[in-house]
Amino acid sequence: KKIMKNDIYQFSAKDSGGETIELASYKNKVMLIVNTASDCGFTSQYKGLQALYQKHQAQGLEVLAFPCNQFNQQEKGNDEEIKQFCDLRFNIKFPLFSKIDVNGKNSHPLFEFLKSKVPGFLGSRRIKWNFTKFLVSKEGKVIKRYAPTTTPEAIEADIEKLL
Repeated sequence: KKIMKNDIYQFSAKDSGGETIELASYKNKVMLIVNTASDCGFTSQYKGLQALYQKHQAQGLEVLAFPCNQFNQQEKGNDEEIKQFCDLRFNIKFPLFSKIDVNGKNSHPLFEFLKSKVPGFLGSRRIKWNFTKFLVSKEGKVIKRYAPTTTPEAIEADIEKLL
């Protein structure tokens, strides 16, 4: 799995409806990319992510949510069930992608790229838990990685600097 380019625009991913979305379609946008789960202690962060999205979407913020079931099986549903949960419970308007792996041999190439650009604590590449967040500049450069415990609200100042 060789990663060629230095920006995020080389990747694509399927959305929750099964459609392939090219990340190049987010050029000139600030992206906050998050691995999410519906049955996690941090699930309420969907509310904060939606608030950020609502507040800053007009200035060019995109929040991209990637459900993942690799942490204590906290995302058991299929794509449709996950979407329904997010719509009903949090009324999210930002893009929700198809369920993926973020670690291991089936890890999505996008997350391999993100982890290689901004390793975690002590240089670890593994994602430790749900709601790890990656901030990407308008130029497609990965700027920063945030721990699951970092709330969306705590990231707002960093986002505003990039908008």
